Amino acid sequence: MEFTLIDVRTREEFAGGNVAGSINIPLNEVVEREDEIRDMKQPLVFCCLSGGRSGQATQYFKSRGIECENGGGWMEVNNRVNG
Repeated sequence: MEFTLIDVRTREEFAGGNVAGSINIPLNEVVEREDEIRDMKQPLVFCCLSGGRSGQATQYFKSRGIECENGGGWMEVNNRVNG
């Protein structure tokens, strides 16, 4: 993978299905785990169920100078990555 895929859904949602190789960091933890996220291979691609929460994460990390994008819903990302 040329990027790091971070799924910001809850642990329960993530356990119900996810993109192989993605990392689960729930949206409510991204700020406190910023140093850990900053150390990951960039660019970062965030995903969630529909793109709303991943959009919030993307907006936050872009404002912090981190190269990232909103991948949208995890199923769409899964289709693009493993299509």
